[in-house]
Amino acid sequence: MSIAFAEIAPVSTDEKHRSRHQPGVSVVIPVFNEQEAVVPTILELARCLCHYDGECEVIVINDGSTDATREALSEVSRIVELRVIEHPRNLGYGAALKTGIRYARQPLVAIVDADGSYPIERLVDLLAQARHADMVVGARVGPRVVQSWPRRLAKSCLLQFAQWLTRREIPDLNSGMRVFRRDLAEQFLRILPDGFSFTTTITLSMLTKGYRVHFEPIDYHKRIGTSKIRPLKDTLNFAQLILRTAIYFAPIRVFLPVAVLFFLAFLSALGWDVLIRRDLTEGTLVLLTASTQLALFALLADMIDKRGS
Repeated sequence: MSIAFAEIAPVSTDEKHRSRHQPGVSVVIPVFNEQEAVVPTILELARCLCHYDGECEVIVINDGSTDATREALSEVSRIVELRVIEHPRNLGYGAALKTGIRYARQPLVAIVDADGSYPIERLVDLLAQARHADMVVGARVGPRVVQSWPRRLAKSCLLQFAQWLTRREIPDLNSGMRVFRRDLAEQFLRILPDGFSFTTTITLSMLTKGYRVHFEPIDYHKRIGTSKIRPLKDTLNFAQLILRTAIYFAPIRVFLPVAVLFFLAFLSALGWDVLIRRDLTEGTLVLLTASTQLALFALLADMIDKRGS
């Protein structure tokens, strides 16, 4: 693959003259078959970081790409100072991000996709907001957002459940452009998935644990190249993941409503048995037992969660 750099001046992310008043940031870019977009993404990122008053490093995780991505990274590394970490095979979007977090040296971690869909120039704005938050999410609710209607519909349904779970308005649940504290992300690494659900999980984890999460409106462009997302399968995975995360972090919010429904069914069955059948049936007792056990399980799970916090 041949890339022309003749008109591009050398850019370094490590400018010695900066006064370093801001916390350092490690920018992690997961890459899988992005030969068309990865070079302009990295060059734009380097220009953006030149305006950031803090230590910077760029970490690119080549997640088993089978196209010319490796060659493109080799060429752009002559211009931009970066660390390239190779996965021998494709392990997944979340796995690539977790690798980047483990290799990060700075207290802040920023993630951004390499497909040209996110406005890289807004990263400095997210970093500025990170002074007052534990995580800053680039929420794709700006005036110029390009998304297909099926994806919008699926995300809207998942958002409703996530907002009920966290009791917070969530403008964007799974944005791939965000900044967060590295030490907090390391606490959640064991539960963060290896697939596209990484961003959904870390959002819910931070919110349900009461950390400060700020949503900064950004635009979202049409990606360069072909999307790796499988709409139906990934939507089902997202739904399953939200439920699992809900049980993990907020068991009362999941199990107590179900226990209440069983108890209401018990009261209805009891009324029928007393008024109509004139006898107490086994089904009524099963409903009472189920509601009681679910309520106790919810309380016990919540106590364990709070004790482990």
